[in-house]
Amino acid sequence: MGPLRGLRIVEIAAIGPAPFACMMLADLGADVVRVDRADGARSFGDWHRVLDRGRRSVALDLKSPRAVEALLRLVEGADVLVEGFRPGVAERLGIGPERCAEVNPGLVYARMTGWGQRGPLASAPGHDINYIALSGALHAIGPADGPPVPPVNLLGDFAGGGLLLVCGILAALHERRTSGLGQVVDAAIVDGTAATLGMLMGMAAAGRWSDERGRNLLDGGAPFYGVYRCSDHRHVAVGALEERFFSALLEGLGLDAEEFGDRFDPRNWPRLRERLAARFATRTRDEWAARFSDSEACVSPVLTVSEAAAHPHHRARGTYLADGGAWQPAPAPRFARTAPGRPRPAPRPGEHTREVLLECGLRPEEIDGLTAAEPD
Repeated sequence: MGPLRGLRIVEIAAIGPAPFACMMLADLGADVVRVDRADGARSFGDWHRVLDRGRRSVALDLKSPRAVEALLRLVEGADVLVEGFRPGVAERLGIGPERCAEVNPGLVYARMTGWGQRGPLASAPGHDINYIALSGALHAIGPADGPPVPPVNLLGDFAGGGLLLVCGILAALHERRTSGLGQVVDAAIVDGTAATLGMLMGMAAAGRWSDERGRNLLDGGAPFYGVYRCSDHRHVAVGALEERFFSALLEGLGLDAEEFGDRFDPRNWPRLRERLAARFATRTRDEWAARFSDSEACVSPVLTVSEAAAHPHHRARGTYLADGGAWQPAPAPRFARTAPGRPRPAPRPGEHTREVLLECGLRPEEIDGLTAAEPD
C-alpha cells in the first residue's frame, strides 16, 4: 500500500536523519530492508523504535567479506541504498558507490551526513546543534536577552537532513526514468539547513531582517507573533500578522488598537507586548483557547505531544496513532488514491535475515554460515 509500493530500498542502520527518511519512505509503501548490526545492538534502545517502523531487518557483520557479498546481493535487486557513515567508511568496507554501481548501475546511492562528502569539515564529528550553528540557523532562534536556543533536533537532523534526503532520493529516481542510471545523492544537514534559511536571507538582503535575535517579525520580536504565559503558567501562541487577525486578537483581549499606534513600528513593540502579556496572564491557557476557538485571531494553545494527540483536529485527521501506551505520527502526506496503511511495528534486529536473503537467491547453507555466530 502507498504510492511508493514496488520501490526497494536497502538501509544501512544509522541514527537520526537517515532512519527518519527511511521511515517516511517505508510509510509511503517502499519495501525497506534495514541492515542491522550482527550483534543486535541498537544505539538508543526500544524508545527510539518509532523511526525504525515499517522495515524488514537483516543482521550482518559488514566487517566480514561474506556479509559484504550478501549485502551486494541485496543491492543487485534494490532501487536505493541509504547509508549514514562518515565519508570514506563505506568505501573501506567495500560497499561504496563504485562497487555498488558495478552490481547495479541503476542504483541510487543516497549518503546522509552532517557536513557533506567534501569540504574541510567532511570527516569531523558533529551533531544537529553543530550543523545548524555553522549554517547560520541557530543564531536566529532564541530570546533577545539570552543565548540561542537549540530547537531540539527538528531543524537540522529531520528538516535539513532527513527531508532533504527523501527529496534527493525521489529526484534521482525520477531522473533515472530518462537515463536508466543511478547516481550518488550527497545529502548534508548543513546544505538542507541553509536551504530553509532562504526566506530569511531574502528578507535580510531587503533590509527587513536583523541579525539581532528576538528583534524581528518572525523570531518573537514582534508582540503579535510570539508566545505568552497564562495564569496557569502554560502558554498560548499568537500569530496575528495580518490586520484582520490582529483586530480579532485585540477584540478577544478587550484592547483598543488606537492606544498602540503603528504596530509594525518596533518602537511601539515594548508597550504592546507588555499589554498583551498582562492580559494573557489573567486567564488559563485553556480558557484563552476556548475564548479564541471561533476567532480569526490565530491564537493557539501550546500543547504537549500527548495533549496534541488528543486534540479534536488531530483526532479527526488521524494525525497521531496510538501505539500501546504511547503515540507515534501517522504517515504523511495524504494521498487520494494510494493511501498508505498503518505502519508495521519496528522489527527486531535480524528478524528477517533468512527470509530476505533467500529472496536474494542465497542458498540456505550460505545463510547458515553468515548467521552461525550471530545471536537469535
